[in-house]
Amino acid sequence: MKRVLVANRGEIAVRIIRACRQLGLETVAIYSEADADLLHVRLADKAVKVGPSHPGQSYLRGDVIVQIALSTGADAIHPGYGFLAENAQFARMCQEENIIFIGPSEQIISKLGDKVYGRGIATTAGVPVVAGSGDDNVSEADVHALGQSAGYPVLLKAAAGGGGRGMRIVREPNQVKAELEDARREALASFGSDVILAEQFLERIRHVEVQILGDHHGNVMHVGTRDCTVQRRYQKVLEEGPANAISDELRSRIEDDAVRLVSKLHYVGAGTVEFVVDLERNTHHFIEMNTRIQVEHPVTEMLSGLDLVREQLWVADPANELSFTQQQVQVRGAAIELRINAEDPDRNFQPMPGRITALTLPGGPGVRIDTHCQVGTLISPFYDSMIAKLIVHDRDRPSAISRAIAALEEMKIDGVTTNIEFLQRVLRHEDFQHNDISTRWLEHQREELMPVLETAGR
Repeated sequence: MKRVLVANRGEIAVRIIRACRQLGLETVAIYSEADADLLHVRLADKAVKVGPSHPGQSYLRGDVIVQIALSTGADAIHPGYGFLAENAQFARMCQEENIIFIGPSEQIISKLGDKVYGRGIATTAGVPVVAGSGDDNVSEADVHALGQSAGYPVLLKAAAGGGGRGMRIVREPNQVKAELEDARREALASFGSDVILAEQFLERIRHVEVQILGDHHGNVMHVGTRDCTVQRRYQKVLEEGPANAISDELRSRIEDDAVRLVSKLHYVGAGTVEFVVDLERNTHHFIEMNTRIQVEHPVTEMLSGLDLVREQLWVADPANELSFTQQQVQVRGAAIELRINAEDPDRNFQPMPGRITALTLPGGPGVRIDTHCQVGTLISPFYDSMIAKLIVHDRDRPSAISRAIAALEEMKIDGVTTNIEFLQRVLRHEDFQHNDISTRWLEHQREELMPVLETAGR
């Protein structure tokens, strides 16, 4: 592997290019019309226009991207996250052209993209799953039966995809028909499949995930846990690690279960095994596995000192084993990642595209910024509104929270509306500081965390 095409944009493209440089690998960037001036274009050894601004005509054109790789002599493609990162057909295109796809195989991506398959693998591995209606596309009768046996509410979710699309909560039997129809309609529109699963809905839960790495030699290791409980509509707002709202014993069980599950697969590269933790019963349940690097991977890097993207690149070569052992993984202190977005929390988090006219980024010990932005950068309406990721690390969680608040106070961004003040309110809230939160905490604290929205009646 000598030259890597980065099939992505923005901060993750910058992150991958920097990791490639450390390994002495040449890089090829791709860019749409809207992204010609972005940082990843300037950092790469070569940059090629992939298409118009709309992602469907550029970053999602796997056939075009593969042809660019061939024409530029790239022998590997790193998909980053989003776009084509979990697209089995794209992985197959790479394989057919003898291009290394930096990630798991097409078969693994395809199988783990199906929550039915994921539940089956977890069950086979002896990993607990949430009580559900079975492994088939549910009917109204199935949902009613689950509601009677496990109790309402019942969670409906798309077997394919994620991000909260195709997901509905059924609280009463008379809602089953309408909610199931809505879930199927949204799932089909979002993922091309209307297969819906039904599970017992757990009211008060934490969202805990385990970072996994695997190589071609069958080695599978974990790099600790992250807590992604602060969510809005199933979308993560901030992430922290390690998952310290649970006991050391439970955290160890979750890590072991993640490794045992992935060991059932021939898994190569980085991945994340996701669980929900029932706070009332102190139990955990597998929900899905993501076959890519995560947005929140810097949390794990700050805790462990490991470069996860460089490790992805390293194990993509079949000759290489993971460069560390499980015993060498040491998680120290606490880390928090905050997603700085061009959005207005007081208007239902509406994206606010525009051009950055002034930018001051925080620094100092234990502060990391992952960004593609500078003064003059246009936050395009065509893509995710993320400006930067602010990641902090300190000796313990209270210290990390204090460092994060100080860093946010130092950060100044003009030209676009951002969520910085909202994130400060979250960090300062008594519940968050006491770690007394669940995945529905933001919803319950709406009036306190978004007071402008409430008082304006919007």
